[in-house]
Amino acid sequence: MRPERGLPCEAEAEEQVSGGAMAAGGLSRSERKAAERVRRLREEQQRERLRQVSRILRKAAAERSAEEGRLLAESADLVTELQGRSRRREGLKRRQEEVCDDPEELRGKVRELAGAVRNAKYLIVYTGAGISTAASIPDYRGPNGVWTLLQKGRSVSAADLSEAEPTLTHMSITRLHEQKLVQHVVSQNCDGLHLRSGLPRTAISELHGNMYIEVCTSCVPNREYVRVFDVTERTALHRHQTGRTCHKCGTQLRDTIVHFGERGTLGQPLNWEAATEAASRADTILCLGSSLKVLKKYPRLWCMTKPPSRRPKLYIVNLQWTPKDDWAALKLHGKCDDVMRLLMAELGLEIPAYSRWQDPIFSLATPLRDGEEGSHSRKSLCRSREEAPPGDRGAPLSSAPILGGWFGRGCTKRTKRKKVTPGAVAHACNPSTLGGRGGWITRSGDRDHSETPSLLKIQKISRAQWRAPVVPATPEAETGEWREPGRQSLQ
Repeated sequence: MRPERGLPCEAEAEEQVSGGAMAAGGLSRSERKAAERVRRLREEQQRERLRQVSRILRKAAAERSAEEGRLLAESADLVTELQGRSRRREGLKRRQEEVCDDPEELRGKVRELAGAVRNAKYLIVYTGAGISTAASIPDYRGPNGVWTLLQKGRSVSAADLSEAEPTLTHMSITRLHEQKLVQHVVSQNCDGLHLRSGLPRTAISELHGNMYIEVCTSCVPNREYVRVFDVTERTALHRHQTGRTCHKCGTQLRDTIVHFGERGTLGQPLNWEAATEAASRADTILCLGSSLKVLKKYPRLWCMTKPPSRRPKLYIVNLQWTPKDDWAALKLHGKCDDVMRLLMAELGLEIPAYSRWQDPIFSLATPLRDGEEGSHSRKSLCRSREEAPPGDRGAPLSSAPILGGWFGRGCTKRTKRKKVTPGAVAHACNPSTLGGRGGWITRSGDRDHSETPSLLKIQKISRAQWRAPVVPATPEAETGEWREPGRQSLQ
């Protein structure tokens, strides 16, 4: 391969290095420059060879010339590397695909699951975002999930969360608990739908918080305030104050959401103590609508200290691959509502219908005090359309993005960190361009996230951790904006 014009070839550069005079204690400046030229030249030649081999491999074997075949033979290591990359990409793509079992096959699996539910001595259920998609709340890693859309550079929006209601799966779980077939529910969801389905507070561990609950951490024990609106409008990562105060001590209230990079320290509604006790007693675990990519980080939920033969039997209902598939006694590829409908029919149990008149959140809620009515702008839950404000009656579901709160304060496609000119920094800091493509985005793993106020106000989707290092944030979720270190503010 011929070097680019104007650059010394590798042999000439090495000759310059060997022929230079040695300075005291190391190489002279000219020798260091020559060595750097050699390194860069080698890297460029390697990249060009990699591009050539990649182009050849994309061709069919019959279409390759003799020279191209010789180049592949001389670059066996690069061919192996590129083929390995291709296999990994295909594997990741297959894992992201949604697979549905044949109807007859699914019915057979549900019959096996029903037998496991009947015979279980202590059954616990782990739930994820997949059980709430029927309530118009998107999941994270599905084809239209939050992370998936962000990776594609598309915006994320959701229907008004106050319009969401417990799904068939939520109501089925509540009935199974009433029949003492399910002993405990561990949820990753913040939408509060388990609570609204009528499941007792003692039977739920909402590991990542509840969007309807704010607490006073100064009171002992912590004083809870259940609201009929989303309390997370003003909150974000490491910023949990809701703007309201405790009725008893006057301390600022905080939300209960656990974001990426945070530990869950609240007793309720996280209820970690009950979750770990239930996991230690369980002989059967049913996972519904969870990718398990976060839950797998909590070893206490999987009894990993026990020998494999004494661990609970695992049953998974999910359309996509999960990291626990190989451990599962049975994997059902189907939508949660479809599987639970078949399961309840197999068990001979009726699925109760959800009614806002019987929603326990209205009896648990603490009303706002005088002067607090303007402390939020979120739409409140109402028992019926007649109770809704005049402007909201009969209004269709809104598809506008939900700004602020646990679901998202605006989501932006992650881009690689770039070296920018002062003009580009000025453009990013110009108030007229806030939130636009002028703001360079990088991961907050660079540790400058806490120093810089978020211009784009990226909200971190909630996650939690239990007596272990903080939750490893995914690149899709942990985003923030780049600030040039030491740079003075622009006028």
